[in-house]
Parts: sequence; structure tokens; C-alpha cells
Amino acid sequence: MNRYADRRVIVTGAGSGIGQATALRMLQEGGQVVAADISPEGLADTVAKAAEHQDRLSTVQIDVGDEQSVVDGVRSAVAGLGGLDVLVNAAGILRSSHTHQTSLADFEKVLRVNLVGTFLMIRESIPALLEGEGPAVVNFSSTSAEFAHPYMSAYAASKGGIQSMTHGLAAEYGKQGVRFTAVQPGSISSGMTDGVGESKQSVGPGIPEDADWSLFSGLMPALGQGFAGPESVAGVVAMLASSDGAFITGTSVRVDGGTHY
Repeated sequence: MNRYADRRVIVTGAGSGIGQATALRMLQEGGQVVAADISPEGLADTVAKAAEHQDRLSTVQIDVGDEQSVVDGVRSAVAGLGGLDVLVNAAGILRSSHTHQTSLADFEKVLRVNLVGTFLMIRESIPALLEGEGPAVVNFSSTSAEFAHPYMSAYAASKGGIQSMTHGLAAEYGKQGVRFTAVQPGSISSGMTDGVGESKQSVGPGIPEDADWSLFSGLMPALGQGFAGPESVAGVVAMLASSDGAFITGTSVRVDGGTHY
């Protein structure tokens, strides 16, 4: 497939996990991609893995939770691409703890990176997307937005906000031709779920030592023998933002192997 030939793409969180897999998938399909991440080491890893596509890959360091970083980063990315057709908001962090032991700072940081960061990237990208070809935005919600994932109230709140915001944006910009969708990954092995450290704008689940593990009994996928790789989500993202998804907007797609029926 060559669905991304001549398409200009920004992917956040592209230094690891699903964001990296998405950037690589769109490169494989012919896209011109700017990989954005807070981590220079993560971006270097993405560049190394995209060796055969480096003529169509560039990188930009962005902290999506910092307004000026987003303003400067998006401006640089759009200038380098000569416009923008696709934005994928995959950057995010996860904090897990007993809610009554969660600090306000930790709760607000999750909202800042996940929800506010997604808003900032969209706000700064919309002017270029309105001039783009078949413009599409894919946001990252989560199965935690609709189903019980214990010890992750801040994360669930941020992802629920992203899902609601996606619906509102789809209505607001639909007549102008910009599509907004979201994916809801679940039971996916990625930098976030594996715990790669703060440097990649992701932190591991950090489930409390005294957690009640019986609360997780319903969180295993029905398909396969465990968590799937990030490429299983990247393929869905690539479809949604391509011409194959041209009649899809204002909705989300759950990618969880049947964990939640």
C-alpha cells in the first residue's frame, strides 16, 4: 500500500511505543513524516529504525505539555513539511496510585500532558490542516475512558476528555473538511505499559504494591495469548487518517483484542 504518498504527517510520542510504530507505518506507506517527542534519545531510535525512509523523515523535540514548545515545534514541523495533512496525537503519560494518595501535582500533570497537550497540538495545527489535502486528526483515547481500570483515575479522566473533545472537534470542523477520530488502545504492549521511564514522556503503570490484583481479572484480551504489539494499533491509525477512512469522523475505534465486549 502507498496510501501516504505525498501526505504530510506529524506524529507526537513518536520516540517509542505506538507513536513510533505509527510514524514507521506511515513512512512505509510513502508519507512525509515529522516524528515529535520530548526525548531526543527516543527520536534517535526512531530515526535508526527508519533507515530506509530517512529521506522522508524529520524530527522535532516537543514537550506537548508546554505551550511555547508546541507553538514552536508545530511551526517548525509545518514549515519543513510545506503544509500539513495528518496529525496523530499519541504522546501521553500514565500515573497509577490509590486515588486517595494521589497528589494534585501528579493528577494535574497527567491532564496537562494527555488532555491539554492534545488540545495544544490541535490548536496549533488546525490552520495548516484547513489548507491540507484530505486533512485528518487521530487522537489517542483509551479503553480506560469507558471501562474500569483501577488505580488510574487521572489517566481515565484525561482519556475521557480526549474522547469527548474529539466528538466536539469533528462537529466544529466537519463542514471545513477536517476529520477527527480517536483510537482506544487496550492490552497493548508499549513504552507506557512496559514502563520505559520519564525520558520518553511515558512512565510505567507503577501499580501500588498493595493493589488488589483481582480487580484486573477482566483486563486480558480474548484474542491471542496476551498483549499485542504497538503495530496492531498503528495499522488502525493509518487507516483512519488515510483515504480509506474518508467517511469516518466523530467516533472512536477500540483496539483491545476483545478485552471489553
